[in-house]
Amino acid sequence: MSTEPMQLAAASGLIGLVFFLVAMAVLAVLAGGFWLNARVKYRESPRPRPEEQPHLPPEGAVHEIRENRESQEVPVMPKGGRPLTPYELSNMQTRPSASKDRPRWSKGSSGSFGGGGLGAH
Repeated sequence: MSTEPMQLAAASGLIGLVFFLVAMAVLAVLAGGFWLNARVKYRESPRPRPEEQPHLPPEGAVHEIRENRESQEVPVMPKGGRPLTPYELSNMQTRPSASKDRPRWSKGSSGSFGGGGLGAH
């Protein structure tokens, strides 16, 4: 009797067992993920009820206001002084502009660098 078929049968049985154990490990990881997700969701605050949802103000929807804004001037560097770094500048406040003209880009320009427009001619 030849031992070759028995060795092949033992090897294929071992490979089948390894595949089965890997499949069980994958299922265990997936089940653990679902269990962990359920625990995290249980700790979250509940969804707001309909009466807790935001409502429109009594005067109705808020509408968009279009206005031009001007920024504050950057402080001038004193003669002989060192320039300010961006970290030394505060948040630059804006104020409404007296001009009501909306800024327009030049014809054929997209208005941004690399925006794909033909550029100014």
